[in-house]
Amino acid sequence: MPKTIYNKFDKSLIASLPVAEFGRRIIVVLTAGEARRAVDFLLSRPVLGLDTETRPNFTRGHQHRVSLLQVSTDDICFLFRLNYIGLTPDLVRLLEDTTVDKVGLSWHDDLNSLRHLGSFTPGRFIEIQELVRQLGIEDMSLQKIYANLFGQKISKRQQLSNWEVDVLSDRQKLYAATDAWACINIYREILRLKKEGDYELIVRKEETDETSIAKAR
Repeated sequence: MPKTIYNKFDKSLIASLPVAEFGRRIIVVLTAGEARRAVDFLLSRPVLGLDTETRPNFTRGHQHRVSLLQVSTDDICFLFRLNYIGLTPDLVRLLEDTTVDKVGLSWHDDLNSLRHLGSFTPGRFIEIQELVRQLGIEDMSLQKIYANLFGQKISKRQQLSNWEVDVLSDRQKLYAATDAWACINIYREILRLKKEGDYELIVRKEETDETSIAKAR
């Protein structure tokens, strides 16, 4: 049976969905030496999910620098605490790598934020927002895309927490790792659907509340 996906997922349905969480190993990286070993391992993997976190700003005209870079494989996620170690040479090596698929969402903004910590030339990055458009999906948020493709909810409760706190809480670490890991899942599912064509796109027309169905060929 073809998978049903929507051009625009109904946000009101997300709250009732089961929660998707990264259930594997999470490692917090606090030194340049730890970063070097982590990058060596990560660049031996075929695909990585990436995301960043920044301390929220509640004062007009002030912007914090990016605090955290999370990089995940299928079974391990490294949380690089950039507010402690900065953009080390090995992290630059990771960001400039052209051999490993590095998948993220809205990565243009993240890369610009990372450039405030140091200069680098971006390597091989894959933008989820561009890929989902090829399926006819118009939603651009990680939460809606994941709900659409997997029928599960990515919790955003920790998004506005303090990412420069001395010690990250377990909930913060889980939130950060889940966002990066989810990018891998979305990437692989999009590739599968494109290859097999085994999906049915339901187009919601908001202005009339009507729907039409376009079957993948």
